[in-house]
Parts: sequence; structure tokens; C-alpha cells
Amino acid sequence: MDWDPPTKPAELAESRLIEAILDGRFPIGSNLPAERELARMLGVTRPTLREALQRLGRDGWLEIHQGRPTRVRNYWQEGSLAVLGSIVEHASHLPEDFVANLLSVRQLLAPAYIRLAVQNQPAQVRELLASYARLDDNPQAYAAADWQLHHRLTIASGNPVFTLILNGFCDFYQTMALIYFQDPVSRRHSQGFYRQLQLAAQAKDAARAEAMTREVMADSLTLWNRAVDRNKEAINRQEPKAQ
Repeated sequence: MDWDPPTKPAELAESRLIEAILDGRFPIGSNLPAERELARMLGVTRPTLREALQRLGRDGWLEIHQGRPTRVRNYWQEGSLAVLGSIVEHASHLPEDFVANLLSVRQLLAPAYIRLAVQNQPAQVRELLASYARLDDNPQAYAAADWQLHHRLTIASGNPVFTLILNGFCDFYQTMALIYFQDPVSRRHSQGFYRQLQLAAQAKDAARAEAMTREVMADSLTLWNRAVDRNKEAINRQEPKAQ
């Protein structure tokens, strides 16, 4: 069967509205302009605008009621996973603590799916890690390998929800990993994690894998904050001083 192509004008309108919400033009709790005016502002037809609004209402960005203004919801508290995915796609509007918060969530999720992976597929985990001792010592190699490892571990866990959550951050994960792995200390830290995880899989010790992962994820948050501070310092050095 043939699939219908995406309605590109509606997707564009949806993206522009999300940007306007995230950058504060339409802050949480505010009402959007009337439909006719909003369609004019976005450069789309009213049917196209309605389609975009319905998508945003479904995902938790907007509250839509017949005969009443459309209100921007508190998407942090009322949004769905689709909201999280959209926020990641608009990375230039991310709150400063977003990545740290995301790593805190990973600190809760990774020990669970790694424990299940070692419990259910220890040989597969061991084989997956066999080549990790020979990774090229550069950020690109580690970013790609770390993504592949966690993705494969979610699959080996047997719980597809872990994989679906991780998939929502694929590009963003690897972009942030390039920053994280700029520091040789971060690369050595992950290399130690890969070795210890391989040993836990070899021993079929799921509890050890879980405990070790929890500790390593906590360390990763500290290393990420250090990487962010280092990036800020580099940017400040590059900015021309005010005359």
C-alpha cells in the first residue's frame, strides 16, 4: 500500500508554534491569538492551522475548547513524551538544566535496563562489549559506541518501553555525548564502565551490573557538569571584549 505524504505546512506551523511557546512569545498560561490572526502570522490556511493545533493539543502543549481561546498549558507538568521529543528537537530553546535533568532520569533508568539485559542476555551483553576495549580514543568514536551500547542494552532487557524512550533522544544523545567525551577523563571513565560491565555479564551477575551502573551514572552527571563549565569558559574566551 502507498502511504500518504506528510502535510508539510501543518508540520511547519506546529514547529513554529512550539518555538514561540518555548521562547516565551506564547508563555505558559497565555491565550493564543484568534484563529484568523494566528493563521496570518504563521502564513498558513486556517484548516492547516487547525490541524497543527489539534496535534499540539493531543500532545499536551495546548488546551483547546470550542468557543474559548486556546490556552498554552503547563507542558512540563501536563505534556506527554511527545512534548519531550519536541523540546529536544528545538535544542536552542532548552533550559540550562535540561541535560542535567535528563541525565538524572537516565541514572534511574539505566540500572534497571542493564540489570535486565545481564539477567536475560548475559552472553549477548558480553559479546557486545568485546570490541569496546579497542575504541579509537576520540569523542566521535565514544559517542557512537556509547549510544549503540545503551540502545542494544535496552533491547536485550526485553522491555521495549526502555528502547522507545531512548529512541526519542537518538540525535540529541549523540550531540551531547560529543561534548561529554571531549574530556579524556570522561572517555577513561566510560572505558572502565565497559570493562566492569563485561565482567558482570561474564559472571551473570545482574545485581552487580545494576549497582555499578548506578554509581557510574552518578559520576557521569558530575563529569557532564564539568564539561558544561569547560565549554562556557571556552566560549567566554572566544567572545570579543566590549570596547
